[in-house]
Amino acid sequence: MDEITLTLNGSPVSGRQGMTILELARENGIEIPTLCYVEGFPPTGACRVCVVEVAGLRTLVASCHTPITQGMVISTHSPRVLETRKVIVELLLANHCGSCFLCEKANLCEIRKIAADLEVGLPRFQVRKRYYPIEDVSPYIKRDMSKCILCRRCVLACNEIAKQNVFGIAYRGFRSKIVVDCDQPIDKEVCRDCGICIPLCPTGALSKPVDVREEKKGQPLVIKG
Repeated sequence: MDEITLTLNGSPVSGRQGMTILELARENGIEIPTLCYVEGFPPTGACRVCVVEVAGLRTLVASCHTPITQGMVISTHSPRVLETRKVIVELLLANHCGSCFLCEKANLCEIRKIAADLEVGLPRFQVRKRYYPIEDVSPYIKRDMSKCILCRRCVLACNEIAKQNVFGIAYRGFRSKIVVDCDQPIDKEVCRDCGICIPLCPTGALSKPVDVREEKKGQPLVIKG
């Protein structure tokens, strides 16, 4: 396999033909934030949070799907890169309707962690928010699409891992949405004993429905009268 020599954050490193910038960075202990990338599967480049700066290129590039080349000079945390990532996360949060105080995934939310790392405060941008009713008709999966950031991880998980093709992308622009069938609430029997998409969701858009019977287990017996 051909070896490629290049410069990463001022240090000479080597990689292999076919590697992406993201793979090279992780191999060298440099963490680049991602929201749509799932290791081991083809990148989608949907979130753009993983942008880096490559000397000689006018625009920043998404590290998850940009292959390394001989002599490339890469900066993963330059001021320009950090400011761009910050704006991208701010825009995602500006459309995000979830309330962190009420979200069951609050302390595990990936976008919240990235926002904290980038010191993102309240969004500076005034944009429309996406509001959708919670889909809880399925006994296997609950969707709160108001928290969806269109990372497409659920689509990848269902199509590439579970091989069920339940999810798809519909509409355009601001109306873009992850849909089931012709934009129907999710209620699929194939979701039984699966749930592979739930832990891959970076926000609280996907979760397991609360079983009232399980919730009552362990509670003290209350005797009235």
